[in-house]
Amino acid sequence: MKIQTNTFCIPEGKAVDLRKYATLTKREYGAKRRYRKLLKHHIEKLSALQQVLYASGQYALLLIFQGMDASGKDGVIRHVMSGVNPQGCDIVSFKQPSAAESAHDFLWRTTRELPERGRIGIFNRSYYEEVLITRVHPELLRAQSVAPLPVDSEFWQARYRSIRALEEDLHHAGTRVVKFFLHLSKEEQRKRFLARIDEPEKNWKFSRADVKERLIWNKYMHAYEQCLGATSSKNAPWRVVPADDKVNARLIVSQVVIETLRSMDLSYPVVSAARRRALTSIRRALDK
Repeated sequence: MKIQTNTFCIPEGKAVDLRKYATLTKREYGAKRRYRKLLKHHIEKLSALQQVLYASGQYALLLIFQGMDASGKDGVIRHVMSGVNPQGCDIVSFKQPSAAESAHDFLWRTTRELPERGRIGIFNRSYYEEVLITRVHPELLRAQSVAPLPVDSEFWQARYRSIRALEEDLHHAGTRVVKFFLHLSKEEQRKRFLARIDEPEKNWKFSRADVKERLIWNKYMHAYEQCLGATSSKNAPWRVVPADDKVNARLIVSQVVIETLRSMDLSYPVVSAARRRALTSIRRALDK
């Protein structure tokens, strides 16, 4: 089975209406047993490709996950990347900026965490929060000591341009940027919030603030639509992943990551003749 991942891409320059994107789509698996088999197969492929990425040291991979609360970001990362060698992978979850982070440019705290060549970096939320949550809550900009500019359409367009320029620069420097918006319906979020209340082991995940943000769902959808449409590009397109079915979303994400790594045409470093002679000499010494 091969998932047609191109159907989830937002073309560059396309206006986005999230009502036209499914939150639930045809299952890429049948029974749960089939899902486990497919995910295991994907994880094995990812593990093998990551080893070559690490050994070659030519490229880096940055995975960005955005979505509303309860969209399944943590679960996708945990399940899809479960077979990746931790030594070659860094996961960063971005929360509310600290005072020091707020005193810098809005890209500063995330660019410090970008992966080096040979590694996979995973951003659970990212610099995109600065055109999402700050657009819904512009009062947060006061803490960032932003110059007294009008927070209007041009303000956000300037931030979009900065993001596009960063991602284009990363691409040309060898970092492939893969962006996922986990598209969750409001009704499915309600069900997951109720599960966080009803299941004791999930109580820690829930806070009253989650419900407060849910009340302005439409404002968030508008912010996402503006952001996705303005920052999806040829080299760093957004994938809108239907997230109402968690396990289906994991298969879609893992397939996209596999395809991205394969597109790098990775290979292990070529061993020079001098290196081969040295290894032969070492082998002789070990055989004694």
